[in-house]
Amino acid sequence: MNLAGRVALVTGGGRRIGRALAVALGREKMRVAIHFRSSAEDASLTEAMVRDAGGTGFTLQSDLTNAAGPEALVAAVIAEMGGLDVVINSAAVMERTPVGEVTVDDWDAMFALNLRAPFFISQAAAKVMGDEGVIVNIADLAAFETWPAYIPHAISKAGVVKMTESLARALAPGIRVNCIAPGAILLPDDWDDDTARRFASTTPLERLGDPSDVVAAMLYLLRADYVTGETIVVDGGRRIRK
Repeated sequence: MNLAGRVALVTGGGRRIGRALAVALGREKMRVAIHFRSSAEDASLTEAMVRDAGGTGFTLQSDLTNAAGPEALVAAVIAEMGGLDVVINSAAVMERTPVGEVTVDDWDAMFALNLRAPFFISQAAAKVMGDEGVIVNIADLAAFETWPAYIPHAISKAGVVKMTESLARALAPGIRVNCIAPGAILLPDDWDDDTARRFASTTPLERLGDPSDVVAAMLYLLRADYVTGETIVVDGGRRIRK
């Protein structure tokens, strides 16, 4: 797939891994719609970085936990750009929710953003994408492991993996759908240096990951014309460490 000049939507593109993915698409000379929910300043910085990288960027605000948000976001991209070729479903939330403390509101908010939103964005995008459309979902290593303090998060991300497989089958042959499950790439902001060192030391490759590792997987999936329905785990081997 020749990426130059194509239109991409990156949800959660204002910061962290979403920003790295958006800027990487800018380096490919793509036209990048950068979605954000509340971090307008961060999204504007991403837009500037996309332009500096050689692409075209613009920002779009949307609350994807609102039921109407996903379809409205896709419609806004079409109105601004006139088309849509690539969707990167990156927006998500990861909250510590130990069993016994999970509320219905916690559950609903997490699933609305992590699972419902990417499904309905993908469904809306599929209606307007051409025969070379590509969707890349961002899951999490939690989809394959047992994290007792993050059970709703893990379930939502396991759902993203299954959603990827199901959409890939439903949308073939015209649209390819794949997934990336990052491991310890960017740790939560409230984790300390000791935790980071422990994660690195217990990872087979003995280091934390970098957003560039996820970028490499994304670019591969965008160009791998004979790959669909797959999840690439980018975790330095943590999944096989036991």
